[in-house]
Amino acid sequence: MKLLRQFGIILGILFVGEFINSFTAIPIPGNILGMIILLISLVTGILKVEMIKDISKFLLDHLAFLFVPAGVGIIKNFHLVKDDWLYITIILVISTALVIAVTGCTVQFLKRRISK
Repeated sequence: MKLLRQFGIILGILFVGEFINSFTAIPIPGNILGMIILLISLVTGILKVEMIKDISKFLLDHLAFLFVPAGVGIIKNFHLVKDDWLYITIILVISTALVIAVTGCTVQFLKRRISK
């Protein structure tokens, strides 16, 4: 029951983000708005980490499984991207390298700042 309540909190915030997106002209997807609302709720203390800790750990532990539908969608619609597969691969490699580099630099910066 605890996980179900925590999942309900996450879904509720997602639906609020989608609701805001559908009734405003904000050019940000509803799920991103939901994540922003979740961040603001956690930073301001409206929502405590303990209120969503278990379901967050569960979702992170099973994150790879959540990419299966996207992979199946790409395979199903491969005819739409088959002419551009090289460009897509190059973009994926570059963006992955950038994410790794920025994450590494951010962690090093924060570790130096915290240790001072």
